[in-house]
Amino acid sequence: MVIPVLLVVASLVVLYFGADFLVKGSSSLAVRFGISPLVVGLTVVAFGTSAPELLVSVQSALESNPGIAVGNVMGSNIFNVCAILGVSAMIYPLRVNPRLIRLDAPVMLVATLLFVGIFHNGSFGRWAGILFFAGICAYMVYCVYKVKRGESVEGDEEIKPTKSWMLDVVLVIAGFALLVWGSGLLVDNAVIIAQALGWSEAVIGLTIVAAGTSMPELATSVVAALKKRRIVDCYLFF
Repeated sequence: MVIPVLLVVASLVVLYFGADFLVKGSSSLAVRFGISPLVVGLTVVAFGTSAPELLVSVQSALESNPGIAVGNVMGSNIFNVCAILGVSAMIYPLRVNPRLIRLDAPVMLVATLLFVGIFHNGSFGRWAGILFFAGICAYMVYCVYKVKRGESVEGDEEIKPTKSWMLDVVLVIAGFALLVWGSGLLVDNAVIIAQALGWSEAVIGLTIVAAGTSMPELATSVVAALKKRRIVDCYLFF
């Protein structure tokens, strides 16, 4: 029992650094290719910080552990809104663009209600997955469209490239490799712990896995709050 717990902790550390490397490398590469820092923040950074949740949930589904996959998704959303925003606001008061209230928050609410409506019978099939994936793609395209029109979107922050493009590539490859390895390590040992404690996989997904995979967002938001930046970025609502 001790070894699985230690491996879970180790996997969370691996996921944290994997997401960090992936975001740094891919963001730097995007900026080198002339993509605006704001667009990078809305796309690369947003998905990069959510990569641990994505990889862990996919790994869980592939290994026939749907409880962990669904629990991770729901638990991460709860952790993002309650813990990350709560801790950040305690450090430094949050001031956001009114657009966040008019569009982004309602989109998050609609997506949540739609998920509850589809999942009420305990099943979430391929067509539902396609619907949600199409929805996030449409939302991202809309955000980028607004940027191209010169409208302000939350999360505009300067992104500095690294010393060389070769380092960017190494960071991207290393980050993705760490995420794949860490997600498998986390899922395997979370299942062992759940079985040993007699807990359901969903409970493990809602608690340990969800909190662990949300560490990149928590770290980013806390650091931004300590530096007195506006930290309610779009990726918190994806």
